[in-house]
Amino acid sequence: MKIDHVACWTEDIHRLVDFYKYYFSAEVKPEYHNPVKNFTSRFLVFPDGGRLEVMHDPEITHKVEAPHIGFIHLAFSVGSLEAVNRLTGRLKQDGYPLLDGPRRTGDGYYESVLLDPDGNRIEITL
Repeated sequence: MKIDHVACWTEDIHRLVDFYKYYFSAEVKPEYHNPVKNFTSRFLVFPDGGRLEVMHDPEITHKVEAPHIGFIHLAFSVGSLEAVNRLTGRLKQDGYPLLDGPRRTGDGYYESVLLDPDGNRIEITL
């Protein structure tokens, strides 16, 4: 068994798709639109095969700002300490909020934590 994909709601599919394509080398699949439900989505496929479904429905407007019960971050392993530092630096330089790191955590991870354009936590790890 494996996780097939993770999904998230967004107010702007194109902005979020462009972010993951540019910084995380996601392959962008065709847009799906259901006019009856006013639902739009796109799948992003990452180089290791992991997938993220980015979805939009104009009726979905609630945004959680603080840590909460439920899924809280998406982690990307970039393969080396240097790659963590390099990608973290690019994102920070481009204006994405750095919440923590890069640093070695108590459980041995080397990581940084930033926010994507929608404020979702992204962990960049070794």
